[in-house]
Amino acid sequence: MFNVVLKAKLHMVTVTHSELNYDGSCAIDENWLKMTGLREFEQIQIYNKDNGERLTTYIIRAEAGSGIISLNGAAARKASVGDRVIICAYAHLLPEEMLLHKPTMLYFNSKNAVVRTTNSIAVQQLSCQDI
Repeated sequence: MFNVVLKAKLHMVTVTHSELNYDGSCAIDENWLKMTGLREFEQIQIYNKDNGERLTTYIIRAEAGSGIISLNGAAARKASVGDRVIICAYAHLLPEEMLLHKPTMLYFNSKNAVVRTTNSIAVQQLSCQDI
């Protein structure tokens, strides 16, 4: 049995382009693809923090160093330039593969600069409001 697990995440990256009449679905700076191991034409999920939209699409390459996140075609209707999105890719792993797997996660500031990379997320704790 396979389990679906997070492979890579671009967290809070800003949409720079929204091209309704362009082939492809989500152009991502080639440098970020290399950093995360994501590949052109790989399926991704995009979660729009600003409007709550969620969609499934695929990756196309944007120029290395450009800082581009472009939602294209039908995906362009799900986000506006300036929206902050989370882009995730998932992998199907066997339980024994999961023991060694670590996702690659890039965290961005509002200017699309990578401010942190990690392969883990801290354990969520109760806040004072939860007590």
